[in-house]
This record gives sequence, C-alpha cells and structure tokens, in this order.
Amino acid sequence: MKTLTKTILPTALMAAGAAMANPIDGQLPNAPALAAYGDMPIGVRQLELVNPDQINILAIDPAAEKPTELPRYDRPLTVEMWYPAAEGATGSNEMRAFLRDGTTEVTLTGKAVRDAAPAVSETPYPLVLISHGYPGNRFLLSHLAENLASKGYVVASIDHTDSTYRTQAAFGSTLVNRSLDQLFVLEEMAGKAAEGAEFAGLYDADNAGLIGYSMGGYGAIITAGGGVTEASVAYSWGGPHGTLGIHQAGSETHNALPDARIKTAVAIGPWGMNTGFWDADGLAGVQIPMLFIAGSQDDTSLYEKGVRAIWDNVSGVETALLTYENAGHNAAAPMPAPKESYYFNEEKGFDISEHYTDSVWDTVRMNNIAQHFVTAWMDERLKGDATAGEYLTLVEESNAGVWSMNEDGTEKEDHSHWKGFAKGTAKGLKYEVKSPE
Repeated sequence: MKTLTKTILPTALMAAGAAMANPIDGQLPNAPALAAYGDMPIGVRQLELVNPDQINILAIDPAAEKPTELPRYDRPLTVEMWYPAAEGATGSNEMRAFLRDGTTEVTLTGKAVRDAAPAVSETPYPLVLISHGYPGNRFLLSHLAENLASKGYVVASIDHTDSTYRTQAAFGSTLVNRSLDQLFVLEEMAGKAAEGAEFAGLYDADNAGLIGYSMGGYGAIITAGGGVTEASVAYSWGGPHGTLGIHQAGSETHNALPDARIKTAVAIGPWGMNTGFWDADGLAGVQIPMLFIAGSQDDTSLYEKGVRAIWDNVSGVETALLTYENAGHNAAAPMPAPKESYYFNEEKGFDISEHYTDSVWDTVRMNNIAQHFVTAWMDERLKGDATAGEYLTLVEESNAGVWSMNEDGTEKEDHSHWKGFAKGTAKGLKYEVKSPE
C-alpha cells in the first residue's frame, strides 16, 4: 500500500492537473495592511531575451587544462513581466509553470490578465527585478510580483538558464551568471522603455529595485557591490578555472559591476556565507540599502552563520533584517505549493511540495507578511513615500509589542504593537535595523 501512495495515486492526481487551479493571490484575514492588493488592474506577459557572447560555463571541463580561450555562447533568458494594466482588461488569468520535479506542468491563477494592454501613466512606474533560487523559475515569487504590480510597479522576473527546474546544470554557471543575468535584464528592460520602444513611458529603469531569493539573493549581494572571497573563486566545485574571479572583491571587473540604476535590494535567504563566499571586506562593498529576510531555522543558507552573519557584515549602508522565528529556508519567498506537488518523487527522494512549504509557518501567511514589508521598503525608497517608513519603525520583537488604544481609536503613549498588524497578529517575528558604520 505504501508504494501505491507514493506512485500510483500522485500519477492519477497529476493526470487531472489541467483541471486544477492553483491561486498565487491568497490574502488571509490576518494579513498585515500593506499586503492587500492595490487598486490597479494587472497585466502579465512573457519576454524572450538573449545575452550575446557570454562565457559558456557548461562547455568548460574543470578537470582539463584551462583553455586558451574560454568557450562562449548566446545565453537565452525568459522573463515574466507583471505591470499595471489599462482599465477594463479582460482575458485569461492563468499561467503555466513547471514544478520542482522539472516534468510536471501545472496551471497557476492570479489576478493578472495575460497580455493586457499596459496602463497609461503620466509618471513612469518603478521597475523591480526578481531573481529565483537554484533551482527555481520565474513563477516561484509570482505572488510578490503580481502584488507589487497592483500597487504601481513593473516587475520583471527572470528564468535563469542552467538554474531552472528544467535546465538545472553545473552550479558554477549559477555562481558566475546570476548577477550578470540581473544586470543584463535591467539593461534590456531599459531599452524596452526608451522613447519609441514597446513600453516607452511605462516604467523608469533608472529607478529600479532588485529582489533575490536564495541564489537570487547571492546574486543580489554581488549586484549591490558585495564581492566574493578569493577562497571561493578557487573552489573546485565552483566556477571552473577561476571564472568566478570576475566577482571577487577588489577586482576591476567587480568594482565596475554595480549599476546606479538599482537603488535598493531585498535578499531573501541569501546563500553563500555558510560556505565561505563572503567576508567582512567583501560585504563592506555593498553600496545600496538592503532588506534581508530569513527564517531562524534555515538549514540551507543557515541563519546565525548565514543570513544573519551577512547582515551583520554589511557595514556601509542602511540595512534591515526581518526574521520569521522557527521558519526554514522557504520563509517568505515561494508561492503556495501547487496541488500537484503533493507527492513523493522517487527520483528526487522527497515530496515535491517540500520545495514550497515550511514545516511551521503557513505559506500564505508568510507571503502576506513579505508583501507587507517589501511594499513598505520599496515604497519608501523607490517612490519616496515617507509614510511607508512608519511601517518599518518597530520594536524589534513583535511579541513584545503592546496594544494600547484610546476609545476613539487613537494610540496611547505606550502603544508599540507593530503598525499595520491587527491586534494580536504580530507574532513570531523580529525586525532589526542597522545604520552605516
């Protein structure tokens, strides 16, 4: 019977997958205030990009002599773009995406209308880039992308070649290419918004933010100016023949990498401190304000010796760390697990739903909290909304907040409950801020 549970029943379930709807836009009754969707209709469309003449990491044999000339290729990148849409847009709100198993294609549903006409705006919207983990895909953080688009952002979420569920390959490609992909997509998106181009006037690529999860967070740190260690460049399992050296702290290539168009970044569960990719000198190179988000029980990137240590060592800019107490590596980032993912995959050796879920926290609850904090963070830095900062001025321990209100609904002097959270709902979280040293 155990074999039937693990193989035959999931196969029958997946056969009916086309009829299943997997919503990404959940909003719980206890969602904090800024998690709510904005007033704008949303559109979504797919873009196909090609970054020419890139080093082909997969064509390099790390066991052979270093070639005189490194092999090169044109690197394809698929981008999903969410954006404010014109009023009255109608059409499909479905998206097709592959699961962590790399073989099962499922239907996701949200509020965005496929290929809707973009809104006409007198003021261009800020641009936000999203970068998934290893492996992942451009839909993994779709709940956050769609939510931001409803509030007046254009969001470009990247499928990183060699790092998606269907293209997962040598890890060295992800190490070398992740930040390069992010900056290439920024440049391409800038071109598409230029005068006379397809999205002219829709968004301002000179006013951009970056969100990265896991290896996307690793890339976001590099893009923000954090250079990797000399030791990590030499890892035998890393970038072959020193190819990661382009991101080494202090190198000419890395010093030239940060792009002034990116004003801020959010790194969710960023990887690398746990394996020696960062040190204080490299992280001192981060040049833009950053929000870090982590689970205190992250067993992939680690917490005290991982994400928290990264935050501790970024010294030159304003930073904050939001911690989900007792959550793991999946804190905040992944969309709700599609129904078809709830099965044990013999080849992978785990239940596919584990890629999306947390053993303690409800996924939609985690997503709502992330939507709230990322909205406040981006609104303050990309839209210049000073009131958004009020949602980030908090006592560190959410459990320590005091609910103390007058009968007329105004706050008493000793009120310290987290702003935007209904009475009794700010639990199990920590928010810490650090100013430049």
